[in-house]
Amino acid sequence: LESSLLTQPWASVCLGESTFLAKVCFRDTGYILLISDLSSVWYESADAEAVGQRSKELNKRLTVQVSSFLHHLCKLMRPLLAGQPDATTSFSCHHTAGRLSLHMKSELSGLPFYWDFHCCPAPVEMVSRHLVRPLIQMSLVLQSQVQKLASLLLQKDAEIEDYRESGATLSRDRLRTEPFQEETFQQHFMVKVRSC
Repeated sequence: LESSLLTQPWASVCLGESTFLAKVCFRDTGYILLISDLSSVWYESADAEAVGQRSKELNKRLTVQVSSFLHHLCKLMRPLLAGQPDATTSFSCHHTAGRLSLHMKSELSGLPFYWDFHCCPAPVEMVSRHLVRPLIQMSLVLQSQVQKLASLLLQKDAEIEDYRESGATLSRDRLRTEPFQEETFQQHFMVKVRSC
């Protein structure tokens, strides 16, 4: 399950007054949820047996196969992760002693449906694999692209200057641009990064 979770994108989710980043993977055999407020990272991994046991505790009037139950959970989580929470499903969260509990309330076959995700702090290796390493890799790729674009802009400025020196003029003055100042661009970029 965790290797499948690596391929899932992070999504911004609002639970009450709090905003989190979350990713989840559901299978017929269970699920794994990873959630962070960018200060802490929590997770829950539940196999089919744990899901079956918890569903009996929370939904005594419902008798559903575990795989169907997991499919329904996935269906309820999908709109939340897409940033379009379903009005018929409510979510709330509670912090207690380093743990994070997410409470879900909805309906299934016309009956009330409840689910609780009991998340504990994620191990350092999991945080590194799912959050830190991908962010660093993305940062390096973006940094490389910025350097390539800056180099391309400087080449374009040199090309434009060569045209000017050859006597070429713009047909429309509104197309005129200022030469690219790489140092000024880098300073503005760092100011924006620090203010985020």
